[in-house]
Formats: sequence, C-alpha cells, structure tokens
Amino acid sequence: MKSIVYVGIDVHKDSYTLVCLEPGFGEEDQIYGMTKIQPDYHQVIQYLENMQKRLGPDVEFVCAYEAGCMGYSLYHQLTGKGVKCFILAPTSLIKQRSSKIKTDKRDAVIIAQSLAYGTGKHVHVPSAEDEMVQQYIRMRDGHQKLLKSVKQQILALCLMNGKSYSGRTNWTQAHLEWLRKLKLDWLLRETLDEYLVTYEQLSDKMGVFERRIEELASSDSYRENVSKLCCFIGIRTYSALAILAETGDFARFATADKYAAYLGLVPGEHTSSRNRNARGITKSGNSHLRRILVESSQALCRGKVGHKSKALKARQNGNSSQTIAYADRGNERLRRKYHQMKHKEKARNVCVIAVARELACFIWGMMTDNMQVRKTA
Repeated sequence: MKSIVYVGIDVHKDSYTLVCLEPGFGEEDQIYGMTKIQPDYHQVIQYLENMQKRLGPDVEFVCAYEAGCMGYSLYHQLTGKGVKCFILAPTSLIKQRSSKIKTDKRDAVIIAQSLAYGTGKHVHVPSAEDEMVQQYIRMRDGHQKLLKSVKQQILALCLMNGKSYSGRTNWTQAHLEWLRKLKLDWLLRETLDEYLVTYEQLSDKMGVFERRIEELASSDSYRENVSKLCCFIGIRTYSALAILAETGDFARFATADKYAAYLGLVPGEHTSSRNRNARGITKSGNSHLRRILVESSQALCRGKVGHKSKALKARQNGNSSQTIAYADRGNERLRRKYHQMKHKEKARNVCVIAVARELACFIWGMMTDNMQVRKTA
C-alpha cells in the first residue's frame, strides 16, 4: 500500500512555494522539501519527480493550492499530467497561530495541513463550458457596473449645475433627449457630451451581451434547465444561465439546505455555553450567485400572491405541467412568506434574504427532481 505525501503549493503571480508534509496524527508533522520555483507547472512536475526519486516509488503525492487569482489553470495543468490536485477554499484553511508572522513557506505548510487533516474544503471545478460561460457573464456584469457608474456621473453633473429633469423616469428617450438639448456653458456641454457618448457605447454593448447570452442559453447544454428556472418569478435568461454555470452539478449538494449554505444565505451563530447569539447570514461561498438570487427575490417580493404576469406565462409555456405547478407553488409560497414577515414588522432586507434562501431551496429541488414542497417556516 502506498503512503501519501501531501504537497502544499502557495501560488503567486511571480512564484510558487512548495512543501511536502506527512501528517503526524497526534505527533509532530514531518515537513520537508520546501522550495520556491517559477510560476510554471512544468517545474511543479519536475519537483514531484525529484521527490519521487528521493522517497521511492511507494509514495503517492496529493497536491493542493488555495483558490485565488490563479483560477483553475494550475489544476487543469497538473491533473492533465496525472497529478492528483485539489483547490481549497481560503475560509476553510487551518488558522495560523500567530497573525504577525506570515510567509510563503508557512502558507504552503498550512495548505498541506488543511489537505492532510481534511479541514480544507475542496472547491468545485466547473466544466470547461461552464467556466467560459461564467467568465462571459462576469464580463457582462463588469460592463453593467461601468454603465451604472456613468449614469451616476451624468446625474451628478446635472445636479451640481442646478439642472433637474422634470419627467417621471430617468433614462427614457425623453430624458436622453432632454440631456442632449440641455443648455450649459461650453466646457460643461462638452463634458456632458463625452459622458453621453460613453453611455451610448456601453448601452449598445449591453444589448450585444444580452443577445449573446440568449444564444448561449439556447444551446443543448443549457436550454432545458434555463427554461425550467425561468418559470420562477424574478428569474429570466441571464439569471438562469448564471445560476447553472456558477453552480455546475446540483447533485453535489445532498440537501437544499446545504445548497443555501453554499451560497451563504443561512444565518450565522455565535454560541458559547448557555449564551446563544444569532447573527446575520454567513455570506460564505459564491458571492456572485448570492447577489443574483437576492436580486431575483426583489421581484418576488413585489406583486400579489398568486398573480401571474403575461411575461411569466410566456416563459412557462413549453415546460411540463409538473415543472410549472412546482414553480407556481414556490412563487406563491415565497410571496406569502414575504408578506407574512412584513406583517410581523420585520425589516425589508431581512424578508428579502429569507425569500432568497428559500428560493435557492426551490431551485435545488427543481434541478435535482426533488419537486416536493418544503415544509420549513
């Protein structure tokens, strides 16, 4: 039987620090082979080959590094060469005894220890297609933030110069026409025109991105599940595709509650002796996906219980009766939950987060064919 040596890799843009560890399990861990190399997976392979010669053929190496700027590239490179490798979540690593001393070697040892003792949680590695869709959607979100920033700058410019739009809604055709005809001093007019050019460019780009997302969602890999998720109020093509690409395999979560915990939508707790203190949500896990579900819940929290808009009926068209019935029960339950909490004078943000948590549970049920109505409060 082969013995296992755990290799911690502290990765940086300009270097990798590697260390081998054999756990002592109650005794002192055996640490050796510390080295710093160039950020090239070929040198990692060479390091493992040298350690294999040193330790003998009966040793198996298991590598790990902390999730971060390297993404999944090193994982794919090492596993492509037959090396067993994992990516560990930063929040699951063993805490250092002293926060005043931090070195690459210590970080590599902590990664190896977290892997060896099973405290480090393995990060899910998406398929190549999911990863590409993730990056495209996040690129789209980056442009959305830029567009929002430009809008704020335009409104701020008008406000600072005493110009206020008297219409009902900003960013309509009427509002844009008002901005184009606004009388300002020559340099202020030039400044506003530059802002408007940027606004129009970003708006056009967003239209292109939305059409491309529709195309991606209509591919064989996503079409059916995107259609199912769009049966929920507040979830359209963009949200559905993001949920699928960011989550990957829903079956890796044994229960709906574990999926909600993965999104950081479950309440935290600090309990000591008889003192139990509930906290806000943990906000651990996938922050991008958590934001999408919270935004979807905002739409669920508007409207009457049981009401179905024409747009929702159109999105549900073509799905099985079981899927539509399950989504309708979920929509009704979540809206009722929101109104009940508001009646108890709960803060609106608390209500929205509670709806988002249960929406995540309904999504898990639909994607895993566990479409029974949950009986949680």
